[in-house]
Amino acid sequence: MLAFAAGAMFYVVVEELIPEASSGQHSNLSTIGFAIGFVLMMALDVVMG
Repeated sequence: MLAFAAGAMFYVVVEELIPEASSGQHSNLSTIGFAIGFVLMMALDVVMG
């Protein structure tokens, strides 16, 4: 449940609080890119850490 809450909070922060993320026609593209980058960095942290 905490992981779901953290994911929901990341979505809200990227989608609503960063104005450049929701500008333009494809506003979900930046949110998806942020999520993929975050997952990639966490995976690299676990593998190399």
